Amino acid sequence: MAIGFVLISTAPAKEHEVYNALSKIDEIKELHPLFGEYDLIAKIEADDFNALGQIVVDSIRTIAGVIDTKTLTGIQF
Repeated sequence: MAIGFVLISTAPAKEHEVYNALSKIDEIKELHPLFGEYDLIAKIEADDFNALGQIVVDSIRTIAGVIDTKTLTGIQF
């Protein structure tokens, strides 16, 4: 299992639309609005890191209103 945290920047006034679209993605287990440099943070769980990357590229970055993403991958100690 791969876990990632995606920081998402949206176009002005598109936060709600992007949030609603992201909430429909099954692999997103948590989704929180933020204040500051990024507008949203999403916790993703996927089978492996390749699948995690595909979710970011194919499902998140294609949402209208998403301007930029930064993905942080989690590991197990």
